[in-house]
Amino acid sequence: MCGVVGIVSKNNVNQDLYEGLTVLQHRGQDAAGIVTCEKDRFHLRKESGLVRDVFHTHHMYALRGGMGIGHVRYPTAGCTSTAEAQPFYVNSPYGICLAHNGNLTNAETLKRELFVQDQRHINTDSDSEVLLNIFAHELQELGKLRLDADDVFTAVGGVHRRCRGAYSVVAMITGFGILAFRDPYGIRPLVFGERKTESGTDYMVASESVALDVLGFKLIRDVAPGEVVLIEKNGTVHMRQCAERVRHSPCIFEFVYFARPDSIIDNISVYKARMRMGDKLAEKLLRERADHDIDVVIPIPDTSRTAALQLATRLGVKYREGFIKNRYIGRTFIMPGQQQRSKSVRQKLNAIDLEFRGKNVLLVDDSIVRGTTSMQIIQMARDAGARKVYFGSASPPVRYPNVYGIDMPAADELVAHGRTDLEVQRELGADWLIYQDLDDLVDAVQKGNPAISRFDTSCFNNEYVTGDVNQDYLDYLGQHRSDAAKKRRGSESSILELHNAM
Repeated sequence: MCGVVGIVSKNNVNQDLYEGLTVLQHRGQDAAGIVTCEKDRFHLRKESGLVRDVFHTHHMYALRGGMGIGHVRYPTAGCTSTAEAQPFYVNSPYGICLAHNGNLTNAETLKRELFVQDQRHINTDSDSEVLLNIFAHELQELGKLRLDADDVFTAVGGVHRRCRGAYSVVAMITGFGILAFRDPYGIRPLVFGERKTESGTDYMVASESVALDVLGFKLIRDVAPGEVVLIEKNGTVHMRQCAERVRHSPCIFEFVYFARPDSIIDNISVYKARMRMGDKLAEKLLRERADHDIDVVIPIPDTSRTAALQLATRLGVKYREGFIKNRYIGRTFIMPGQQQRSKSVRQKLNAIDLEFRGKNVLLVDDSIVRGTTSMQIIQMARDAGARKVYFGSASPPVRYPNVYGIDMPAADELVAHGRTDLEVQRELGADWLIYQDLDDLVDAVQKGNPAISRFDTSCFNNEYVTGDVNQDYLDYLGQHRSDAAKKRRGSESSILELHNAM
């Protein structure tokens, strides 16, 4: 999962891009990058780390220009490396920079095609670099010295024909403009808006609407699946549907965990969707345990708060904040390795003993993925004196890999894979475990926009919306993107860096 942003303005965009990325920091903590365009020259700064650490005053001064794009990275492939920080750049044709949120399911096939057929070299393990070169090749095939909007739309149509999987993209062409487009399923979010100023109208595209809100942009709408929004440097806006077939199937996990609650995605309020998740889970709990003995509902901060509060209200049970979060520790789920995730839990959360001592506590989280965090938090509640510890998940059991840009690549790393709910309960050490039903989760999200008839729910039910995912691909993903594989690549990278320094 990553965050992308792009802005076209009559003024310098460096500060707005920086602010937009800080708002999207929850979508990626591994690396950050900004590239701006001043006349016919790109200015690029990218590095591993948080936005606040990557960009210093002298970097910001150098990022001149009235249009630019930015990216925060969360690695689902490769390793934690500056080489894989985005945006990526290719000089031919025209000079193009690109940032991408998602994952291509046919990246290896495309990489071979690029080398054999298109004579293009891919320098990293990132599928975003593959996507950039596919787009660049499609433009180059047109053989034109000067671009127009139709050329860009034709090239993106070629991208749609060749690329499979999930991709929400912002790209910038030197001296021409910025374009944004989504895959034909609209799996990853992308919105655009405008801001009226004394100098004219500024335009912005971003992964979530909250980035527009903070910068004073008015949300126009979501970029539609398969659509291209092209904003020329002079402010002229073009829009066109460039995919032959579309079926809107957004990732439901955006609403469960990734997106900020104050965002609107595909015309659905994330906050209200999470409230409805709490309602649905409360209804299930009352059906199955009408005689429950829960004394208090405690959320696991931060993303479960909305659902937990609504659940407590429906149950007529006290809601309390039982964990204090260290806000200087990143989001545990999106840390790059299991060892780092495990170590950070007790550094991130501290229990308030008086909210647990002698009580039957229902802990509520948005989801249970690997289970390590949940296991440690349950033990923390017991150590704080809880009499009984129940656990509620606002989403169903995560039993299958996610292949569309979320770091769930190996089934055997998921605590619910191959286990019943009771077996997961025992593994976590809870006195009782309740999961949201999938139909209830879909209903909770879909109620915000009934026009969406299908969501990607593959990590819950093994049904992949793009239709090109088979067991061979899942096995490949598990072998190359598991925590063990990332750790191995990280060790190899460290050895190489040490060798180069000698």
